[in-house]
Amino acid sequence: MKNVLITGGAGFIGANFVHYLHKVEPQTRLINLDALTYAGSTENLKSMADSSRHIFLKGDICDIKQVSQIMREYSIDTIIHFAAESHVDRSIIGPAPFIQTNVVGTFTLLEAAKQAWGQERSGKLFHHVSTDEVYGSLSPEEPAFQETTAYDPRSPYSASKASSDHLVRAYFHTYDLPVTITNCSNNYGPYQFPEKLIPLIILNALQGKPLPVYGDGKQIRDWLYVEDHCEAIHLVLHKGKLGETYNVGGGNQPYNIDLVNKICSLLDELKPATDKYSLLITHVTDRLGHDRRYAMDTKKIGTELGWQPKHDLDSGLKKTVEWYLANMDWAAKISKDRDFQAWIDKNYFKRGEN
Repeated sequence: MKNVLITGGAGFIGANFVHYLHKVEPQTRLINLDALTYAGSTENLKSMADSSRHIFLKGDICDIKQVSQIMREYSIDTIIHFAAESHVDRSIIGPAPFIQTNVVGTFTLLEAAKQAWGQERSGKLFHHVSTDEVYGSLSPEEPAFQETTAYDPRSPYSASKASSDHLVRAYFHTYDLPVTITNCSNNYGPYQFPEKLIPLIILNALQGKPLPVYGDGKQIRDWLYVEDHCEAIHLVLHKGKLGETYNVGGGNQPYNIDLVNKICSLLDELKPATDKYSLLITHVTDRLGHDRRYAMDTKKIGTELGWQPKHDLDSGLKKTVEWYLANMDWAAKISKDRDFQAWIDKNYFKRGEN
């Protein structure tokens, strides 16, 4: 990898990967393309400001002219595609941006890669970052998702990501475009936009605000520390087999309510308040079509590529809470949008109101 195009590199996972790749690939030039929509911010890239190997470009992955120009101008040999609308709740309220970015944007990138690389594809790679949500929902007794599990998306978000996965595979089979895919479970860690569950709970707790938990809180997710995810992607880039998909998960499956209580206990220890933070937990109306359980079978990436997560949930959560406590200025800048709190109120506390 000499010239890597990272899409969505100012968002949560993308920015973490930019930091990670910049550290482990000292000869690689990183071209970072991000539209800087609500969840992406150059605040996530401040430490990269003095690097000559990181070039930030504001732009839209749906703009074929811009993407094609970037491919030519920077001699891109590797695309790592993070850019996506990714919040299920927002997809329920307004699905159109999810179709545009996740489906049309992925198609645009695939077309640009096909045109730019032509038949000279040795050393080229299009890596697509996807989600476990494309597989649907599991009951408590069902086995974890495997790479061969049939797709069964339940929300506009997961349906748009399933569509993008299918497009990537189609370009591999039809046009011999060199591709790999990873489907990851729920990520957490530094730089995550505050509307997502873990940072929302941390930041609301510190401000003494209610900690919203959907329904009975018995939804189950597989939580993956973002740095472990970055390491998995890096391994796939170097050792993954073309055309293959690799599931990436953290091996943790707590109930959401238990996760929230873990965060409260950590805050009680690290930033004690007058009362226990768990007293702020507030059960709210459940999300429409809310999947009950996700779980990832990661045997394939473990057996074939030797990857396994380095963080369990306790160690990853502690590092995450400590990071947010040390970066409250970042959190304030990221959530300063005047519509942010209104959206949180509408989504969690005024669900169903016009």
